[in-house]
Amino acid sequence: MSNYKVTVLGAGLAGCEAALWLAGRGVQVELYEQKPAHFSPAHKSEGFAELICSNSLKAERLDSASGLLKEEMRRMGSQLLNAAETARVAAGGALAVDRDTFSAEVTRMVEECPGITVHRERVEHIDESAPVLVATGPLTDGALADEIGRLTGDERLHFYDAVAPIVTAESLDYEKVFAASRYDRGEADYLNCPFNKAEYEAFHAALASAERAPLHDFDAGAEQGAQPDPDAHGKKADTVTVYEGCMPIEIMAARGADTMRFGPLRPVGLIDPRTGHRPWANVQLRAENKERTLYNIVGFQTNLKWGEQKRVFSMIPGLENAEFVRYGVMHRNTFLDAPRVLSTGLYLKEHPNVFFAGQITGFEGYMESAACGLLAARSLYARLEGKELPAPPIDTMCGALIQYLTTENKHFQPMGANMGILPPLPAETRPRDKRLRYMAVAERAVASFQQWLDANNF
Repeated sequence: MSNYKVTVLGAGLAGCEAALWLAGRGVQVELYEQKPAHFSPAHKSEGFAELICSNSLKAERLDSASGLLKEEMRRMGSQLLNAAETARVAAGGALAVDRDTFSAEVTRMVEECPGITVHRERVEHIDESAPVLVATGPLTDGALADEIGRLTGDERLHFYDAVAPIVTAESLDYEKVFAASRYDRGEADYLNCPFNKAEYEAFHAALASAERAPLHDFDAGAEQGAQPDPDAHGKKADTVTVYEGCMPIEIMAARGADTMRFGPLRPVGLIDPRTGHRPWANVQLRAENKERTLYNIVGFQTNLKWGEQKRVFSMIPGLENAEFVRYGVMHRNTFLDAPRVLSTGLYLKEHPNVFFAGQITGFEGYMESAACGLLAARSLYARLEGKELPAPPIDTMCGALIQYLTTENKHFQPMGANMGILPPLPAETRPRDKRLRYMAVAERAVASFQQWLDANNF
C-alpha cells in the first residue's frame, strides 16, 4: 500500500469507478457520498451507482460508439463493467442491467475494498491542499455547487437546459442542403434546409401535434415549488438559470403556423439554388465541431419524445435520412464550461489539484460517466507520481470525447459517445458500407488506445 491519499466526492458511476481504480493502485481513497444524509431529487436508494431513468448501457458491438467505448474501458480495467455482467438482463445486442442488482454489486465492491473509506455525509468545501476528484453528478447543488462556482468563476452551475438535436454531416442530402450565409455576408458557416410552402405546412402540422416527453419533477423545477410556465423560457428563476432563447420548438409551433417562420426558420437573405427564389421557410444547421462532421439543428431545442424527433425532424428537407447522434432534451443540468475551465487532464486549469469526472464535466451518458472516472483517476494518479498524463489519441473514443470537451466552443453542450466525433478514415481506405466503415474506425481506435496505455503504463 502506498502513502498516497486522495479524496473522491460522489459515489455515482464516475466516483465509484475512479475510487476502485485508485485503490487498486494502492492509493488510500476517502470517498464521500451524501446519501442517505441528503438525496438529490433524482435519487431514491442509499446504494451507489444508482442508475437513473434507464437500465440500458447501450450496444456492445465494437462497430458501435458505445461498444467501442466499453472496449476502451475494459482495457483501462473497468470494475463497473464487471458489476454490469453480474447484473445483466436479456437485451439482445445491448448491455442492460437490473438496476437494483447493479447498484448493490457496486456498493458491495466499494464498501469491501480495503483501500476505500466511505463517508456518508455532505461536503460543502473543496480542500485544494491535496488532489481531490469531484464526481458529484448533474444535479450538484447547495454549498458544493457554490464552491465549484467559486473555483470556476461561474456564479451558478444549474441550468434549465433545452438542447437541440445533432446529426452527422455524412447523412445529409446535399442535393437539397446548401451552404450560405444570409445576404452572402461573411463565410458560409451554416448549411441551409429550404422548405417550400407545402413542405412547411406538413412539417408544422406534424410538429405541433407531436408527443412530448414528460418532465421529471427535478427537471421541471419542482425545487421552486411549482411547475414552470412553458412561456417562461429565457427568464431568470431563483434556483436555476435558464438559457436565453431556448423555447422548445414544439411550443413555438403551437403558437401559430407563422411563428417559426418569423423565428428560427426565417428564410430572409437566402436563395435556394435549386429554385433561384427565397424559400418559404428555412432550417439552418451549425457545425458542432471544428471538423464539421456533426451539425446542430439551430433553434430546435425540444422536449419531444425521441421517436417523435426522428419522425418529425426527418421531414426537414435534406434530413430525410439523417443520422441523429444526439436527440434534443430538456432537463435541469449541472456541468462545467469545460472548454474554458477544464484541461485535457480533467483538472481545472486555474486549480490543478481539483479534478472532475462524470457528467459534470460534459461527458454525457452512463458508460461515458464511468469512462470519465477511469480517465480522471489515471490523470490524478500520474500527478501523484509527479507526471503528466497525456490525453488518449483523438482517434480513440475517450480521446475524441476529451478533445470535444476541451476545444473552444461558444455553443458548448455535453456530448456522449458517437462515431461522428472520431476523425474520418483516409479517403483511399474508407469503406463505402457504413458498418464496415465503423468497424475499421473502431479497430483503428482500439489499436491506438492500446498504444496509449502501453506508453503510459502504471
